Amino acid sequence: MSTFLIIGATGGIGRALARRLRTTGHDLHLLARDATRLAELAEEIGASQEVVDVTDSASLTAAITAAPTPLAGLAYCVGTITLRPLAKLTLEDFRADFLINAAAAAISVQAALPALRATGDGASVVLFSSVAVSQGFTGHASIAMAKGAVEGLTRSLAAELAPVIRVNAVAPSLTRTPLTRAMTENEPMAKAIAGLHALNKLGEAEDIAAAAQFLLSPEAAWITGQVIGVDGGRSTLRTKG
Repeated sequence: MSTFLIIGATGGIGRALARRLRTTGHDLHLLARDATRLAELAEEIGASQEVVDVTDSASLTAAITAAPTPLAGLAYCVGTITLRPLAKLTLEDFRADFLINAAAAAISVQAALPALRATGDGASVVLFSSVAVSQGFTGHASIAMAKGAVEGLTRSLAAELAPVIRVNAVAPSLTRTPLTRAMTENEPMAKAIAGLHALNKLGEAEDIAAAAQFLLSPEAAWITGQVIGVDGGRSTLRTKG
């Protein structure tokens, strides 16, 4: 049976996606940096796992090439959320955001190519962008740049790897995950940001994981090169003013 590889499996979205895929009977191989949380999740859902830091490209490549094969799909769920005014951003901020969000995603797909191709037509890759790429938000310069690179990567790889491998991205708005805790657990802030969305609420990890699961599945067999907004309408709708 083919396996799904989830990189960043202990984050909010990665964890939700792993659980969803496992309940449908798929084999999973999980990669993440947090050894304790990774071991707990792997034991909970009966998945294989390996600890890896995506900023170490050699270790990342080795971990991916050692994953069970063939791979039916890969989801790169690692991300950052560096929110600061331009004047307070450093070159290291820009480098870190680009490396973690975009470059390591590219290296991950590169390392997984033989295993994805071994599946035959139908293998799928899902990356993660952000609503901040299509909407100009103050304080988002570094992360929007990095996620913009993810969108370019998505379309380039979709063209290059067709027709054997499909590549798509999900672009969420603010979602309740451990990464966004500083904003989403501040109730006045969370309520104010929720009110900017047509659906008047923040996203949940399950909302984003559901979209990723669909894109990984045969039900999305004619979808590639797309950046799908799962954002409560934030990217396209204005209901006030």
